[in-house]
Amino acid sequence: MPISIESRFAFQLPSPTDVLLQFEAASIPEQNILSHSTRLSHSDHCARVPAQDEIGERIWIRAAGEFEVDYQARVQVDRQLGKLEELAALSPHALPGEAVEYLFDSRYCPADNFQPFVEAEFSGTDGGARVAAIRDWIAANFSYISGSSNNETGAAESFIARRGICRDYAHVLVTMARASTIPARYVACYAPGVDPPDFHAVAEVFLADPESRKGGTWQLVDATGMADPAETVKIGIGRDAADVSFLTSFGPSTFRSSEVRVRKE
Repeated sequence: MPISIESRFAFQLPSPTDVLLQFEAASIPEQNILSHSTRLSHSDHCARVPAQDEIGERIWIRAAGEFEVDYQARVQVDRQLGKLEELAALSPHALPGEAVEYLFDSRYCPADNFQPFVEAEFSGTDGGARVAAIRDWIAANFSYISGSSNNETGAAESFIARRGICRDYAHVLVTMARASTIPARYVACYAPGVDPPDFHAVAEVFLADPESRKGGTWQLVDATGMADPAETVKIGIGRDAADVSFLTSFGPSTFRSSEVRVRKE
């Protein structure tokens, strides 16, 4: 079943400024881009570059004044979906190079500080069962409140406040998974059913491949419960939100508006 995406946003640049954008569905084996259209305001410079781990693309622009982005796409998702609770963990020495960096602390995910908590709270679980327990704990203990955090809020602050938005839920899950020696990364995405409709964020964990005795697989996990992995369209991935923001301005900017619509056809 194709996923239909409409995404529009606008911002103001008071003077010529470099801006890095990432908002398009990634063209990767697990999701087929059936059609797409990207319209951007005039800019003095516009260039595409590969995004983190070459999942998706970023767009460099240099512009001034009012800038608008209008994106539409139809995407067919076909990814490997394992039963999370049944997936085993991989020993650190068995991890491929691509997964190793997602064991480490990052700007918003201080995993080392959470090791005592995860070992006490989730004792007796490991692998996918540990991740499922973390997901369920966050869902039970956090309140989803729009505007309750900002772009400086990290997993530690969210953990103390016990509230946040999808970005914060993903950061806490990523942090606790890494504290459990399970590679975890942050995923920017589109998904039907997100309320309020907006860009969404989930976590992705690296566990043993359910279809092979060797190797591993990345599995999407959403602690908010709003996104179905079978219907989630990846934009990009990173260590945390800093790596995959849909708009990063290298100078003064004012965000004007945003509208996102995602539906199943």
